[in-house]
Amino acid sequence: MRWTLRPSTPADATWIAELRTVVMRPDLERLGRYDEHRVRQRFLDAFDPALTRVIVVDGTDAGSIAVRPASDGTWLEHFYLAERAQGHGVGTEILRATLAELHPAPWRLNVLQGSPARRLYERHGFTLDSEDEVDVFLVRHT
Repeated sequence: MRWTLRPSTPADATWIAELRTVVMRPDLERLGRYDEHRVRQRFLDAFDPALTRVIVVDGTDAGSIAVRPASDGTWLEHFYLAERAQGHGVGTEILRATLAELHPAPWRLNVLQGSPARRLYERHGFTLDSEDEVDVFLVRHT
């Protein structure tokens, strides 16, 4: 699969919110936290097109990734990939390319408890920072 990144625009908000709903649903249901409206609205409330890039796979929009600077490092957020593009190494390649960019360390992110995405991040040097009953916060110092 061939992939590229393009800048996001405000028009991308709706379909990315829908993708988030699909991608996160199994983990949220497992945790008893799935609310179709809330999962969309949380994304729409936080969406910043200036910080977000759209993942284009084989010519079709297939995901998103956001990099947000903060006082405690750089946050990797809204990394969603459509199911059709999962399992082909695309996520690994995008994560590797994003981590190679020049941003202030440490890198930070959070995943839901039990999410298989945690393994991807740990393979790329992220370690446990803290956790609660719903979220796992990971950090990468290098």
